[in-house]
Amino acid sequence: MSQGYTVAVVGATGAVGQKIIEKLVERSFPYSKLKLLASKRSSGKEVEVNGLTYTLEEATPASFEGVDIAFFSAGGSISKALAKEAVSRGAIVVDNTSAFRMDKDTPLVVPEVNKQALHEHQGIIANPNCSTIQMVAALEPIRKEYGLSKVIVSTYQAVSGAGAAAIDELITQSEAIKEQKPNPAILPVKSAEKHYPIAGNVIPQIDVFEEDGFTYEEHKMMNETKKIMTLPNLSIAATCVRVPVVTGHSESVYIEIDKEDVTVDELKQLLSNAKGITLQDAPEQQQYPMPYFATDKDDVFVGRIRKDPSNSNGFHMWIVSDNLLKGAALNSIQIAEALIEEGILKEV
Repeated sequence: MSQGYTVAVVGATGAVGQKIIEKLVERSFPYSKLKLLASKRSSGKEVEVNGLTYTLEEATPASFEGVDIAFFSAGGSISKALAKEAVSRGAIVVDNTSAFRMDKDTPLVVPEVNKQALHEHQGIIANPNCSTIQMVAALEPIRKEYGLSKVIVSTYQAVSGAGAAAIDELITQSEAIKEQKPNPAILPVKSAEKHYPIAGNVIPQIDVFEEDGFTYEEHKMMNETKKIMTLPNLSIAATCVRVPVVTGHSESVYIEIDKEDVTVDELKQLLSNAKGITLQDAPEQQQYPMPYFATDKDDVFVGRIRKDPSNSNGFHMWIVSDNLLKGAALNSIQIAEALIEEGILKEV
C-alpha cells in the first residue's frame, strides 16, 4: 500500500499552479509531501493548502531531491532550465508549457485520447495547449468510431490564457471603456510593438505570426492535434482569436469523417457516452455550451452539432471548456493519475 508520493508544484503562485494544488486536494491525489516552488521573489511566503501551512521555496535543481512527480507551470524558460534537472534526480515531470510538446521523445498526452503514450516517457510528459486539449477530447470518440480526415477550427479564447496581467487589463479596460480611455499594454502579445484593447474588442492574434501567416498558437493546435491523435496526414487548419472573456475557451469546429451516412443523432449519442464530455445540444430550448457556465467545471462541453449542408460527411460543432482546468491543471493531474493506474509511477 502506497504511503503517498512527494509532489512538487513549480509555479505554485500562478493561476495554473494554484488550480493544480486545488485539484490535488479535491481529487485526493495520494501525496504525503508537497513542495511548493516559485520564483526567488516569492520564496518565503506562506500558503495554506487543505488546512496546512506551506512555505514557498525558490525553484532550484536541488529542490527536486526526493520528488516523485513534479508539475511545471512557470513558463517555458523555467521548464527548459529545470525539468531535466528534476528528471535526473528521479522525478517524473508533467510540463504545462510548450517547451517539450513537439519533442519527438516526449509524449504529449490527453489521457482520454492517448494514455498509452505515457509508457514511452523518458522522464518528461508534456501537457498540450489548452485549446488543443478540449478539441481532441471531443474529437477522439468520433475518430475512433467513424474516422477523421479534416478539421477546421476557429477559437474564441479567454484572456486568462494570457495570464493574470491580461485578466487585470480586461477588468480595468471594462471600466475605462465608458470614458473611451483604454490603455492596452498586454494583448495580443506583451512583447509585441503594438497592443490593442480587449474590452469591447476581438483580437485575431494569439502569440506571434510566423512566415506562413499563421500564429504560433495556431501552429501549436495543428501540430499537437496530429501528434496526440497519431494522424500525421490529417488536414487541419486553425484560426485563434482572443475575446473579452475571463475564463473558458470556445471553439467552432468543422470536421469531415470517413464513414458514410452518419447522422447527427448518432454523433450526439456517441458524445453523450464519452468520458469527460457533457453534451449540451437542445437548440430548441437554447441549450448549448457557454464559457460562463463551463467555468470551474471539469468536463468538455459540446453542442450545436449539425451536418454540413454541402458535404454529407461534414459536421459542425461548438466546444467549450475551462482553459485553466481541463485545458491545464486538471489534465496534468489526470496524467499523474494515469501514471499510477498504468503502474508507471511506482508505489512508495
